[in-house]
Amino acid sequence: MPMRRIQVEKPVAEQAVTQSAELQARFDAVRAQNAVPEAFPSEVEVEAKQAAGSPDLPERDETAVAFLTIDPPGSMDLDQALHIERDGEGYRVRYAIADVPAFVRAGGAVDIETRRRGQTIYAPDHRTPLHPPSISEDAASLLPEQVRPAFVWDLRLAADGSTTATSLYRAMVRSTDRFDYDQVQKAIDAGGADERLELLKEVGTRRIELERKRGGASLPMPEQEVTEDEGGHYRLHFRPPLDAEDWNAQISLMTGMAAADLMLGAKVGILRTMPAPDEGAIARFRHASRALGVEWRKDVPYGEFLRTLDRTNPKHLALIHEATALFRGAGYTPFDGSVPQESQHAAVAAAYAHVTAPLRRLVDRFGLAICEAISTGAPVPAWAREALPSLPEVMAASDKVAGAVERGCADAVEAAALEDRVGEVFDAMVVDQREKGRAVVQVQEPAVLANASGENDLGTRVRVRLTEATISTSTVRFEIVD
Repeated sequence: MPMRRIQVEKPVAEQAVTQSAELQARFDAVRAQNAVPEAFPSEVEVEAKQAAGSPDLPERDETAVAFLTIDPPGSMDLDQALHIERDGEGYRVRYAIADVPAFVRAGGAVDIETRRRGQTIYAPDHRTPLHPPSISEDAASLLPEQVRPAFVWDLRLAADGSTTATSLYRAMVRSTDRFDYDQVQKAIDAGGADERLELLKEVGTRRIELERKRGGASLPMPEQEVTEDEGGHYRLHFRPPLDAEDWNAQISLMTGMAAADLMLGAKVGILRTMPAPDEGAIARFRHASRALGVEWRKDVPYGEFLRTLDRTNPKHLALIHEATALFRGAGYTPFDGSVPQESQHAAVAAAYAHVTAPLRRLVDRFGLAICEAISTGAPVPAWAREALPSLPEVMAASDKVAGAVERGCADAVEAAALEDRVGEVFDAMVVDQREKGRAVVQVQEPAVLANASGENDLGTRVRVRLTEATISTSTVRFEIVD
């Protein structure tokens, strides 16, 4: 299934679905089925508000640095703020990350509750936050023109974008400007953008080239978005990618790689790891490319081949779905006292750690505390070290819940978009074949991916008739008619 980004944007001009009591009930049912927590316990709210008023603040002051944030419109839980400047022939990147440990007491009510939740859970109607809003959307969030404590990654880069030096420290910071991805892209495309944004493009482009050279891979899967407009209508669309998002993602990846290097050097921490695809998976993917008539030269690594695929080409889109088998087995690997045998993330093609989203993901809080101690030469906090063995299980469980909620809610919106169109015929593409007589098709308008009965060649354009659209079970089914 395609990646789904559940967020609220206003307005969007694609297929609309009016929020109904039935749809809202389905969202609630999906959350209940997956045991998503509801309101925070009163003791958690009380402790969070107390912490918001008296955090553990750092002494260092970097409020003179003009940090900026780049996030989806409407976001309030802002984890990252960025500043880039030239440094001789290279660059200096300062990446401020929300200082969640300043507000969360180890062993306290908030700490215990966040370990139960694992991460923020997103649905079309609302998100279920990891931390109480008094922390995540206010006191700890890097909102514009607010002085906030942060972990500041200070990275020096060579002219080609490679990291030459890394330090991490706590400091007070102020974000001076807030952008969304569309604003950044439009400013760059128009020319004469803020120098920090122009340098984001420069560094991002250079980091993408470094990723290509080291064999990194990403899956160009179409992103299905469920958004809500000002009239309370949910809409489905396949979202075109923006270069600005790739540039910004490279800053986060670079920081995660720097964090992994610090942890491995000190032999303590927790990595985000993924095994390389085995020879059998590569062989099956090569067979699929040959069957679809898409040339893949023997001397081209799979990551480089994926970069050539066009998600608007039906044969390429089918291959993209086939490639999901190459991106399996991701998990978290804690270690203390020795370097783990498996330390690489195959898609990143490097050691990598999650440290850039502590407001929304539990594991980042511990990684940041460990890396700051390593960088400054301080002892690693006992509370962070002691938690390492338990974090993989917590994160795996919350990943499962997050995925199930996103799928279940997006499927319900698909059903709502189509409930009055049963019997209609749509243009589609066959993107997967599950078993004899059963395929997966992608309909472009509205943006739907669903099961279809019948057979046709993988990667072909077909006509499909809608046979079922049931909101209460998040079910959409088609049949291939030609």
